Amino acid sequence: MSRVAEGVSPLELADYQKAVRLVLRHPLVTPGYPDRTALATVRRWAGQLRTDLMEVLGYRLVTTADTARLQRAQDGLDATRPALTRAGRPFDRRRYAYLVLTLAALGRHGAQVALGELADAVAADAVRIDGLGLDTARKPDRDAFVDAVTWLTERGALTLADGSATAWAGDPERAEALYDIDREILLAVHHPTRVLQHLTSVTALLDSADALGMSAGRAAQRRDQARRARRLVLENPVAYYADADTELLGQLRAPALAEDLERLTGLTVERRAEGVALIDTSGKLSDIRFPGGGTVAQAALLLAARISAAVQRTGRHALELLPALTAAERLAARARRIDGALPWRGLVAELAETDQELVYEAAEDAGQEPGETRYPFVTDSWLRGRLKEITGEYGAGFAADLRGDPERLLDQALDLLAAMSLIARVDGGALALPLLARYRGVTARVKTRGAAPRLSAQTALFANDTAKDPTS
Repeated sequence: MSRVAEGVSPLELADYQKAVRLVLRHPLVTPGYPDRTALATVRRWAGQLRTDLMEVLGYRLVTTADTARLQRAQDGLDATRPALTRAGRPFDRRRYAYLVLTLAALGRHGAQVALGELADAVAADAVRIDGLGLDTARKPDRDAFVDAVTWLTERGALTLADGSATAWAGDPERAEALYDIDREILLAVHHPTRVLQHLTSVTALLDSADALGMSAGRAAQRRDQARRARRLVLENPVAYYADADTELLGQLRAPALAEDLERLTGLTVERRAEGVALIDTSGKLSDIRFPGGGTVAQAALLLAARISAAVQRTGRHALELLPALTAAERLAARARRIDGALPWRGLVAELAETDQELVYEAAEDAGQEPGETRYPFVTDSWLRGRLKEITGEYGAGFAADLRGDPERLLDQALDLLAAMSLIARVDGGALALPLLARYRGVTARVKTRGAAPRLSAQTALFANDTAKDPTS
């Protein structure tokens, strides 16, 4: 029997699980973020949360008078957790750089700061970085900087006291904004588990055992493997058995994994032949709802249905099959590309190799063959053809800018499917992963409301939302 939430009565278990989902979904909770009731909810259960999150997941919860900060353990590199702009788009590298420089500049200011003054401080640091800079005379630079400031404002590190950041971004000569600085929240925003200057490789960021100060004994290793397995299921739409090494595979198949995660989160663990998924039908934990609204999500759903139908119609062995890439191989590829860009004695390595080439080179270096599991492969040209059909049939319900740019729509739709572990993008096309079969029976029709058509899509099968990413 699971020992999770031992100190919680049956009558209060649902409330406790709500607090668990809250802190997993929002690793930084402040008096105003994500809402005004969240901090009180987390603080009520802080002691039990601290115990269970460490025991089950290896996560450390740090609470202060005005913050609750979840320090997660990182097992892999994941591009599906971006910071978002005011328009809801992922941060680019410039915005991330401005965010980091803004945090550093705020540490040198007092209780308040004017936006123009803060921009000048960030610009003075940015000019020292080749290819960055911050020119407040350029509207794109101002917009990127205000996106970084707004991200901090939403979390309470900055509070607007007067003026308007949007007005400043429009015309800094005529508008200004004044912010109060909350140093406690500012400290909680940037709370690394180790000294970043001492890291020489991106893989050092992923050593969760070292980051949490755990011992390296056999018992500790088994405990860490169990935590890794639970994190894998919690943080991804599905944990495929084909991606797991032998020790992790045993933990994924263990009954205790489902008992602990269901008791902790209040969600349901679903087991299939290919893997394990944590089902979030409420959408309270998942960062991405799929199926979802919007042109990209609708196009992705219809494209998923066509890929799945083609696999079923032609048979697995009638389509070209490519080897699956194990999680370790994918991590090795990404890590090498990032490490290759790290400055070394003033030089930056060229990133001429593709992810696919790096994966197989990494496998060869280790004396291993690429993964034996093989998945159906569809080409880029086939995908373009199917999207053209979808746009022709349902395009009246799509956003005009994306309907007129099919390459961008296809790229964004495939990125969404890959983020949901429905496909794996590879050179020349995509691999159809097992979870894709869930969306085989999709039906859709265009609804019109006056002059504004929109697409309505349903799945004939049970199309769940999954708990892909509990953090923002």
